[in-house]
Amino acid sequence: MIEAQGLFCSLYADRGSHYWHTPEAGGKVDKDNLTQVGRALQQLGIELIPAYSPQARGRSERMFGTFQNRLPQELRSHGITTIEEANQFLKEVYLPEHNALFAKEPEDTTSAFVPFTGNVRDTLCVQEDRVVGNDNTVRYKGLVMQIAADRHRHHFVKAKVRVHEYPDGQLVIFHGPRCIGRYQPDGSPITQEDSKHKVA
Repeated sequence: MIEAQGLFCSLYADRGSHYWHTPEAGGKVDKDNLTQVGRALQQLGIELIPAYSPQARGRSERMFGTFQNRLPQELRSHGITTIEEANQFLKEVYLPEHNALFAKEPEDTTSAFVPFTGNVRDTLCVQEDRVVGNDNTVRYKGLVMQIAADRHRHHFVKAKVRVHEYPDGQLVIFHGPRCIGRYQPDGSPITQEDSKHKVA
């Protein structure tokens, strides 16, 4: 949505654990202890609003029920068996038909989206802080990633760094705004030569 339309002002969401940490079941969300989704939206300047009312939850649950009950039947009747085919069907057939039936024209037709010129990939990923070990390595989810010496400094021992984990599994280590290492999902370094041969 952000890549296609731009930034939106707010997201009204249920209190699922991917959106919020909730100290007590059914209680208020902890707005100071952000999930990865909450952190990403905050970095983008998008307000995340927790849904407390039964009406709000009921509305979203009814929509989920519609999709969960109808979509499998639609996919089956069209002989769709792969994720790629399903995504194409959703984009080209199902959603246009759904919107033709249920969409309402807005009173104001100007877009409320704000163009986004930043790097969505580096925001919409998992980000976790780490401290570099005495052997100039970063430990992350059982992996040990060696930071190579570069022209700016020979080591980063005891430095606070940030690990980005992208949807494709690639890992990148940042020291402040500067990238200091790129790694395969198994923790092996991606060299400049690897990057040259990688298809964009």
